[in-house]
Amino acid sequence: MKVLFVVQGEGRGHLTQAITMEKLLKGNGHEVVEVLVGKSESRRLPGFFIRSMHAPIRQFTSPNFLPTHANKRANLSRSVAYNLLKLPEYFESMCYIRQRIEETGAELVINFYELLTGLTYFFLRPNVPQICIGHQYLFLHKDFKFPKANRFSLFFLNLFTKMTSLGASHRLALSFRPMDEDAERHITVVPPLLRSDVFRQESRQGDYIHGYMVNSGFSESIMKWHKIHPEMPLRFFWDHWEEEPVKKIDGTLSFYQLDDVEFLRQMAGCKAYASTAGFESICEAMYLGKPIMMVPAHIEQECNAFDAEQNGAGIIDGNFNLDNLVDFAGRFRPNREFRRWVESAEYIILNEIERFAPQNSLHQMYMVEEFV
Repeated sequence: MKVLFVVQGEGRGHLTQAITMEKLLKGNGHEVVEVLVGKSESRRLPGFFIRSMHAPIRQFTSPNFLPTHANKRANLSRSVAYNLLKLPEYFESMCYIRQRIEETGAELVINFYELLTGLTYFFLRPNVPQICIGHQYLFLHKDFKFPKANRFSLFFLNLFTKMTSLGASHRLALSFRPMDEDAERHITVVPPLLRSDVFRQESRQGDYIHGYMVNSGFSESIMKWHKIHPEMPLRFFWDHWEEEPVKKIDGTLSFYQLDDVEFLRQMAGCKAYASTAGFESICEAMYLGKPIMMVPAHIEQECNAFDAEQNGAGIIDGNFNLDNLVDFAGRFRPNREFRRWVESAEYIILNEIERFAPQNSLHQMYMVEEFV
């Protein structure tokens, strides 16, 4: 089966999921013909993704959330205004996606939460089935529990998630735990799609706190805490491409450009992990048995953090107060069931995808009206 990927390029989670999916499909006789990645002015495609993917990579202009002026949390109103001005460019990108689907001869499209894929299927109707995969589709599940949050933000998040999957044949919802299928919403709950590099790591109990920030503005909070606790080694990764690969502040605080090999190596040896609550890195830390502090940068990450907390992953904080993480690490107990769930991912996910192979395809495309 010839498969085309369309990947949201913001953060690292969807990118690492695409790397794992390509390896899974190739190892089972399928071909990934091309990978389309949404790009924006505020993000750069990480080198680890370019090095790891075997299929040709092409980029297109895609919507993204803009951070506040402090470069910490997403600014919803500013993001909406900015993206409205770029609508003509986004329509060109939709035409490009449809063109690549046709020219590559793809028999299946796997969408890693890229909005313009759903809109392409809504407006331009490619005649190829689409499967959507991501933790966000769990938010649409009838049994998912939401945190107490702004209702407008939750409505917008679910609307956005539905729009990414317009015209999809099925949704695969990555989850911290097994859940029943939601047949009415065409959602199957599947394990996290972690890279094989995670399984090869030997977890060790180090003396440093490891971290990842989507928005580099959080570095001010880290440096403020560090001045009070200079004895605690801190190693944080960020998307700050203007800086050198490693920005060494002093003997115990360093900031690293995002490199996935080094990121996982540092995680395996850390004392605890602090992040802006991206689903992928939370799962990696849970698998390696690390206590976690989650500092959500937007509503999607608030839901990630709440769900992870309910599953014993860690604690939620508002601004990287690492005192709370150090305290939590002293009483933390890893979730052993989570490791077994993750290790079943290959079988479960491959089985779901192969249901849509051309020789087995009895599916009907969704009526797009049920998504809006």
